[in-house]
Amino acid sequence: MDYATFLAKKAVIDPMTGLTDVPELPACLFPHQRDIVAWALRRGRAALFAGTGLGKSLMELAWAQAVHQATGKDILHLAPLAVSNQMKREADKFGIAAQIVASQSDCRPGTNITNYQKLDKFDLSRFGGVILDESSILKSTDGKYRTALIDACHSIPFRLAATATPAPNDFMELGNHAEFLGIMSYTDMLATFFVHDGGSTQNWRLKGHAEQEFWKWMASWAVMLRKPSDLGYPNEGYDLPPLHYHQHIVSVEYG
Repeated sequence: MDYATFLAKKAVIDPMTGLTDVPELPACLFPHQRDIVAWALRRGRAALFAGTGLGKSLMELAWAQAVHQATGKDILHLAPLAVSNQMKREADKFGIAAQIVASQSDCRPGTNITNYQKLDKFDLSRFGGVILDESSILKSTDGKYRTALIDACHSIPFRLAATATPAPNDFMELGNHAEFLGIMSYTDMLATFFVHDGGSTQNWRLKGHAEQEFWKWMASWAVMLRKPSDLGYPNEGYDLPPLHYHQHIVSVEYG
């Protein structure tokens, strides 16, 4: 074995465990959405960090539909309380079958949408896939839902975490996503890529030689974009018009 091969074997990777044959996806998907959904389906367990307006809801619903179609297993789509009905309207808009449910007894074949507060009313072993909408709910290492979700979903083969607001400099949040997805535990991530900063046990920084490898590892299971061109796609339809500022000066009398 030459040295390059030896180093390649030492690389930290998580193998794809998803679909080898991706079913036909909804025709309404834009090119960047279609490729992201197909990649997430092949991965099996993936994070989708896409900026506002890039179609996360549609991508989540298309992913769920494909997993159900390919495996015959039902999907639990978890969302914040105010988002569940919005997600159902999105599904209806694009002709994707989904229903809002309050407990396990309400579930029907396909995609079942509920909110995080009802998690304890479901038997997670009955589902083949789970989606976390607004997955920044995983942010805190000692958060109630973070721990409950990781414990409840660890044996579900298909997992998708989606949010527009991950903090790229918040390694705690990134580590919690990796642990939820079964990529690597938060503590193992710290031990592999980080060192204590300044003697404090609360502050961590990337090892100098590990910075590139950390982001390569991240890119193996998560996709992040603010606009389609971040991944080489055209921004047509996503370009905002020029921003114009208008200054208004108001006189104020001091009493």
